[in-house]
Amino acid sequence: MAEINVTPMVDVMLVLLIIFMVAAPMLTVGVPIDLPKTGANQMESATEPPLEISISGDGKIFLQETELQLDEIVPKLKAISENNTEARIYVRGDNATNYGLISKVLGAINGAGFTRVGLVQAPLEN
Repeated sequence: MAEINVTPMVDVMLVLLIIFMVAAPMLTVGVPIDLPKTGANQMESATEPPLEISISGDGKIFLQETELQLDEIVPKLKAISENNTEARIYVRGDNATNYGLISKVLGAINGAGFTRVGLVQAPLEN
């Protein structure tokens, strides 16, 4: 028989596609944060992905998944956003984080001219 049967190859490719479709969202977890829970409505999503600043319970600050110090936040944000002060920035603070540190981070971001800053919260569980 000189013909190649492509049906098994298509089956394998479909199985691999499904595996990657299921596994891909699990790979973008980021920094583990215990977010405070509120009853606020969810915001509408925009086309461009926002920059995320996470503050862990032990006071470590992360931009996306890179750890940095408080004085490094503004230069990194300006470099990543290419000095676009209209870039969306989400601040995720752990439930156990000192509120003063979150205020310092928000103050540094606002002082640099970024105006589209939001706080991320987990929804209330009913």
